[in-house]
Amino acid sequence: MPDSLYNTALYDRFHRDLQRRLNGPNIVDMNLEDLREPSLQTGTKTKFGSWGWRSAISSRIAEKTVTLGSEKIREYHLPDEKKRIIAGAPAELDKVLHLMETLPFVRLQRQMGQNPDYNPKCNLYVSLADLKNYRLAYMWGHTMGPVTKQPGPEFTLIHIPEEHHLRQQALVLPDYNLTLVLGSDYLGEDKKGFLRNGMYAADALGMLGLHAGTKVVIIHDPRTNKLKKYGVFLFGLSATGKSTWSCHQLGLDWSKGERTLVCQDDICFLRKDGAAFGSEANFFVKTDVDSKLQEAMYNALVHKSALYENVMINAAGEPDFLDENLCGNGRAVIMKKQLKVRRGRGPFSMKNIWYPSYNLPPLEELDGLVFAFITRRNTIMSFAQRLTPIQAVLAYLWGESSHSYASNPAKAGESVRIVGTDPFIVGSRADKVNHFYKVIMDLAANYPDKVSFYQYNTGGMGEIIEAGDKGAKKVVRKTERVPIDAMAAIQRGDLRGTNRYRESFLGTEEIVSAENTDLSPYIPEKYYSRDQIDSYLRDLVDGRRKFTEIIAEEGLMPEIIRAAEESFQIAPEKETSVFIPSRRKEGPPPQEKPVARLTDWKPNPRLARDRGWRYG
Repeated sequence: MPDSLYNTALYDRFHRDLQRRLNGPNIVDMNLEDLREPSLQTGTKTKFGSWGWRSAISSRIAEKTVTLGSEKIREYHLPDEKKRIIAGAPAELDKVLHLMETLPFVRLQRQMGQNPDYNPKCNLYVSLADLKNYRLAYMWGHTMGPVTKQPGPEFTLIHIPEEHHLRQQALVLPDYNLTLVLGSDYLGEDKKGFLRNGMYAADALGMLGLHAGTKVVIIHDPRTNKLKKYGVFLFGLSATGKSTWSCHQLGLDWSKGERTLVCQDDICFLRKDGAAFGSEANFFVKTDVDSKLQEAMYNALVHKSALYENVMINAAGEPDFLDENLCGNGRAVIMKKQLKVRRGRGPFSMKNIWYPSYNLPPLEELDGLVFAFITRRNTIMSFAQRLTPIQAVLAYLWGESSHSYASNPAKAGESVRIVGTDPFIVGSRADKVNHFYKVIMDLAANYPDKVSFYQYNTGGMGEIIEAGDKGAKKVVRKTERVPIDAMAAIQRGDLRGTNRYRESFLGTEEIVSAENTDLSPYIPEKYYSRDQIDSYLRDLVDGRRKFTEIIAEEGLMPEIIRAAEESFQIAPEKETSVFIPSRRKEGPPPQEKPVARLTDWKPNPRLARDRGWRYG
């Protein structure tokens, strides 16, 4: 990105000028309990004793979030809207300085993490020009822990919801551990703003910030007749089931000591020894929860300690978590210690499912470590694939899922890819993949019998989407969704080592059988012809190839490029169409263009020189 778009000298001057305004007479320090009463003045109390609020903006303004600063933190492939915001940033930063000494603010300090080495101190400044903004500090404060004397960098986030919506934006200045949120009153901006800084700073310290949940599973091993303890990472885009499967008990037998214990549901910091520092004390979850399928999350949601944002609350004070008529992104801060399930009867039947630490133990203290990538696809992808270490790196690189007809009809069935399923990466996404590669390959080499990798498809199989007139699409055949019980059995069997796998046309190993579960109905050949399967494979590989080319420009290691190129060989050469024959246009087949091999690609000389790579 050309330097002319950025003004690093101005950003540095802004940061210096800002420091003189962060302790002005218009800024009041408050603790978490002091914030309760003014926050409740603008909230709605429910029949459970919990409280709810509504925000004018109900999701993150990702398309208006930009990074400002040195070359290493800049985003690649900027759209025009972000270029416009960056160009206008000097004027906006000048306005922020004015507002910081003009408006009333509350300051709350909390801590991310709970470990001996890395515990960022987080300073949130929220404008009180509108008194309902007290609840932003109150709700966010519950996601973090109290400040301790443990070491850690210091982060600052300034939140001014009153900025006009035409100038809505989030300015991220990672060089100064600073974020500015303007013109949005969505709590997720505060949560993710600090966590973005947390991952970036952790990367610089040799850890790897991951957008992944973590849990500890204690499970019976039928081969040794003993209980074993596994650590699990769960990667997944929003709405693929990351929080659900972080908390799900997988049908384990509590009477025999088996259980799933939740560490984190969103962000953690991976260390070279396989351990992971956690970030949050409590969780900010999506509330579309079924009480039968997501028991622990539901119990936390109906506890009096829950704090809701954009949840439907009727006139009688009853929240309806599945009513999305006013907002499709109902959220809640739930307390980790209220994640409980009922086992047995009587006054002591409610059992905690939370792990007593934020942190996942190192691999030496575990019987095994599992990296699980959750995707959501609806056509030919097996419900479970067993991966090699390099295939796991590619799964991290592609971070893929697909758009649903319900959420985005115009893109229904199309792939969506985000590196590491992490939309909060600062700077080069390739650097994150490279770092993941190094950690994974070292763990696999040092602990070959203790590290395993899987990809779970929480979507389904058999969907057909037809291309209609003027590019419109409609569902011809709905997907056969993977049953929750079947997915639980698959994950349970993988941990016990009782599932069977075989080589598949995807180049990985696909699941053949899981304990007490019939997977025979879910075979692609029962839904599609060979021609259709080939077409889906071509489409999958084409998307992966194009995405890999984009990330390669940001400095992807040669080893990863070669592995990606080899994986593309699963695609058949003959081109076919995934749509039903009646919709195909008549005429000669299109001429195929020669496909450039990724292994022929070379990054720009500066990247190669800085990283010491040799090509050719």
